[in-house]
Amino acid sequence: MSQTAESKRSANGLSTTVADMPDPPPLVAGLYMVATPIGNAADITLRALDILARADVLAAEDTRQLRKLMEIHQVKLGDRPLVSYNDRNGAARRPQIMSWLAEGKSVAYACDAGTPMVADPGYRLVVDAKSAGVEVHAAPGASAILTALTLSGLPTDRFLFAGFLPTKSGQRQKTLKELGDLRATLVFYESPRRVAATLADMQTELGPNRSAVVARELTKKYQEIAQGPLGELAKRYAGEPAPKGEIAILLGPPKVGAAEDTARERLDHALTEALQDLSVKEAARKVADDLGLPKREVYARALDLK
Repeated sequence: MSQTAESKRSANGLSTTVADMPDPPPLVAGLYMVATPIGNAADITLRALDILARADVLAAEDTRQLRKLMEIHQVKLGDRPLVSYNDRNGAARRPQIMSWLAEGKSVAYACDAGTPMVADPGYRLVVDAKSAGVEVHAAPGASAILTALTLSGLPTDRFLFAGFLPTKSGQRQKTLKELGDLRATLVFYESPRRVAATLADMQTELGPNRSAVVARELTKKYQEIAQGPLGELAKRYAGEPAPKGEIAILLGPPKVGAAEDTARERLDHALTEALQDLSVKEAARKVADDLGLPKREVYARALDLK
């Protein structure tokens, strides 16, 4: 067992860390994708600390975050390069990183929080490295997706991570409509300021009874898991100030035989909204056009609701 990769026992029986070990040897050349904690700094792995201590070059989505993490765990930077690599400067920064890799150096890349390549700019870097024949290594660790699934109580035998939904309501509803019938738990990341609007669109497209979870500030001091039917969560967040922190929204899979019920709920919700300002005929025409349904069918339902 390598003492640079694992904790060792000192003479007095106390465990020592990577930071206590003198002059660790360099890593084998290649690109190392290093997962970092999503909130609790103690969730870093021993292997991640070892790589951060031994790599020739460090790259980070946010260099300040990586410096702070290394300081907490007493990993010394020394005179090694530490460069930023993110969505804004990725195209300009990649040639420099690729040149280091071409020279046979080891480069460790750490994203802001969690696992690189998941909603993260590291994707393009890995593609270029593999195209150049560079060895790519993964140091797995914390992931907001898996943490949210673990705490959600929703089915995990099949799930789909769909990233961030579109920022505009119309496009968001279209995406939700495309994904809504999948027999899997859906996981999304969302901006705190759009949580209420996103939940409202989810209710419109998928119905108020779909099981949902809003997971906030995972592994941090103010972690919160709000769970319930979509209708209840949409109402709650519509009546509160925008939440703070990192947000994940999870939707349980549709119940077997629930597709027709969801379609009826979607129609009824749209008609109820439209009937507040329009006549029955006008509301039926608008909703039929919006949902792509027969006008006669929608008009009959509008009469029932009115």
